[in-house]
Amino acid sequence: MRKLKTKKYSIPIQCFISIVLVFIVSTTCFFSSKYIDYRITALILLMIVSLVAMLFDILPVLLTAILSGLILNFFFIQPLFTFHITNTEDILLFLMYLIIALVNAALTFKIREAESKARDKEEKEKTIKLYDTLLNSLSHELRTPIATIIGAIDTLKENKSKLSENNQTELLEEIDKASIRLNRQVENLLNMSRLETGMLKLKQDWCDINELIYTVIEKINPIKNEHIINFIPDEKLPLFKLDAGLIEEIVQNLVTNAILYTPKNTIINISVCYEFNNCVLSVSDNGKGFPENQIQFVFDKFYRLPNTKTGGSGLGLSIVKGFVEAHNGTIKLENNINSGACFTITIPTETSYLNNLKNE
Repeated sequence: MRKLKTKKYSIPIQCFISIVLVFIVSTTCFFSSKYIDYRITALILLMIVSLVAMLFDILPVLLTAILSGLILNFFFIQPLFTFHITNTEDILLFLMYLIIALVNAALTFKIREAESKARDKEEKEKTIKLYDTLLNSLSHELRTPIATIIGAIDTLKENKSKLSENNQTELLEEIDKASIRLNRQVENLLNMSRLETGMLKLKQDWCDINELIYTVIEKINPIKNEHIINFIPDEKLPLFKLDAGLIEEIVQNLVTNAILYTPKNTIINISVCYEFNNCVLSVSDNGKGFPENQIQFVFDKFYRLPNTKTGGSGLGLSIVKGFVEAHNGTIKLENNINSGACFTITIPTETSYLNNLKNE
């Protein structure tokens, strides 16, 4: 669970910011003292203490409360420029200010701590729920390909002499498909683990994006299931400095997702271009597309569209988003005007043409 963003500052920096804020407000009030009563100034300084209490740790908050009280006494309560107070009403004002400021600081900080603990608890419960979903999904997703592989191998062992060559080929193809499916699940789990633990480190090098996409298509061929994959390479593209392994995973996940969740004979188009120092890659299809009210959720972990067929653990698109963002890129999902969906990835990258690379 990430802490509040303001806590990224160290305690000394928080103290410095608090002191500067108190001095700026105090100076403004001092030069406006002809128009602002010192009691109003006390309320303004009390508001600053509350603001700091909402943002920073307890030590800077207590420092702000005490410092603002001393400034109120020295610069605003008669007699000025001394800590001596002659008026009983002003003594009560000063004491009440300090008490309220310190109590306000402590209570606000305690409330923030309680909210943080509640968020931690909620996040843990959500994580447990997500991992329960993952385990339930994997109990099916891993068991199915394993059962297919075992069954096909047993059939080949026991009935090899009785099976025709075509039947043997079909069983081997089933083993191949199940192995690929099993491998995808394991890869997705490993990739999600890398993203979750922050262990993902880019290994950028010059790569030919056309060749990379052809490699992905070759890997996917056994599971195409009568889908049509179109890719027209642009030979004028430069070499891009990317993590080829992660880009391959991105394209493979997007194409596999299209194959799993679109009808047979769906056309899947892959295109890539170079625009404004960005590598722009898109994977689109002419299937049914996504419900408009679900598009915002498709990159969430373990999310699957309602009433979709079994297959997949809901990790693929989340991993794609993580890999794209690791390249400081963006991914966008839109439905096509006629039918189907289109994923567009934009990644800022260095480029080089072959001639330039040879001279390096």
